[in-house]
Amino acid sequence: MRILGVESSCDETAAAIVEDGRTIISNVVATQIPFHQQFNGVVPEIASRKHAEWIMPVVQQALEEANLTLDDIDGIAATNRPGLMGSLLVGLTFAKTLAWSRNKPFIAVNHMLAHLYAAHLSQDIAYPYLGLLVSGGHCIICKVAGFDDITVLGTTVDDAPGEAFDKVAKFYGLGYPGGVIIDKLAKEGDPKAASFPIPSLHKGEHRYDVSYSGLKTAVINQIDQFWNPDFLKTPENIAAAFQETAVRILVTRILRAVEDTGLTTIVAGGGVAANSRLREMLAARKELTCIFPPLKLCTDNGAMIAGLGYQYLRQGEISPWNTTASARIPQFKRGLKARR
Repeated sequence: MRILGVESSCDETAAAIVEDGRTIISNVVATQIPFHQQFNGVVPEIASRKHAEWIMPVVQQALEEANLTLDDIDGIAATNRPGLMGSLLVGLTFAKTLAWSRNKPFIAVNHMLAHLYAAHLSQDIAYPYLGLLVSGGHCIICKVAGFDDITVLGTTVDDAPGEAFDKVAKFYGLGYPGGVIIDKLAKEGDPKAASFPIPSLHKGEHRYDVSYSGLKTAVINQIDQFWNPDFLKTPENIAAAFQETAVRILVTRILRAVEDTGLTTIVAGGGVAANSRLREMLAARKELTCIFPPLKLCTDNGAMIAGLGYQYLRQGEISPWNTTASARIPQFKRGLKARR
């Protein structure tokens, strides 16, 4: 069964064809980063206009690279939440129209569940496990019982880690996207150059939550209070010290979840899952099995959409034609199950 997946939730116009939920036949991503760099962040109006301009040629390229036509496609899947509303509507409307016009089943996909599924595209992973979803404005620690069955344990109470990376990079003029640049600079810096505080959310319902507003403020406005006088305040050292604390916050919470649930397999997904220090820190825990998607599947892509779409279609689930987009995912609340 071959599924065409379309992704346009933020600033990547992407399409892919995946067979039987695992085999990636083609995976095309057109990035808008050059158009947003001068603004040090994604401009929603620019993003939606570029999606409208690129969506058809990207889908055509995905078909050409797979050496297939639409007649060879068994279903079409597209992201419908969460994300930038204008961007979502471009890909969703295109995919629905294409499916309707060719009499193909259509499947609407939750972008965050797709990020969690990305690791399944490269290997078999048994349920249940702990999921670490760190993508853009989201941060979710969850128990995963199935491809669309997660129970949220913790989330962010303010900023997500991806936002913190971008804001720190913007303040220091390091460039955009902040996460990639800080990760690269940190390799040349010393994480001991500064010692930033880790938020003390450790009781009750907040036991697995993360907070990044305090760290962001400390790095931007109070850095002198935490700076080690034995180190120079270079971009490399700032990046290394900030990244070390940002990653440690995540790892501390996921280890609490391991202790409380007894689950020792951790599957990560989302753009921040590409962070080299996060991968190193979790890989160092030999008692755990830590699974990350390949780097090209951490950022937004159509393959994860197609792969997850296949799982719904094989169960006979299709989305109605009046399915619309949603900028948020209100069902991702602590203690609640989140499904399609």
